[in-house]
Amino acid sequence: MAITKQKKREIIDDLAARLEKQKAVVFADFAGLKVKDISDLKVKLRAGGAEFKVAKKTLMKAAFAQRGLDFDPKPLEGQIAMAIGYQDEVVAAKVLREFSKTNQNLKILGGLLENKTLSLSEVLNLALLPSKAELLAKLAGTLSAPSRNFASVLQGNIRGLVTVLSKIKTA
Repeated sequence: MAITKQKKREIIDDLAARLEKQKAVVFADFAGLKVKDISDLKVKLRAGGAEFKVAKKTLMKAAFAQRGLDFDPKPLEGQIAMAIGYQDEVVAAKVLREFSKTNQNLKILGGLLENKTLSLSEVLNLALLPSKAELLAKLAGTLSAPSRNFASVLQGNIRGLVTVLSKIKTA
């Protein structure tokens, strides 16, 4: 069934609005996936602050052009969907990579990061990076380590004094 021009315009505007808020976009071929698998993938992406959008390649191209992005999805093979990450640059790539390990029908094709095109290998490398939350936790641990170590050293003297006093008391 053909889509009306009005409906196409609405889809393009919706995609363009989503692309305006994106931090990263990962393209995947989802041919052969069951509806249940796609639903599971959408839930996992939503939990990480991303979403999975399916549209025709011509509509995607028009949405990219509307946002001023120079990207043409037509050369990509298969049925294309976009995993759009809003909160973290690596979440969409991470979730798709993990999902593709268990489901061979999902094939990552490439992506966009900071409005630059990424190849398949670059997207897979992006998926290996820790998320922003993990990096912030590591930074907080690194920053708090010196004060924790200093407090431990100070407690060591007190522990030693208590040990000596308890030995004197028992002697």
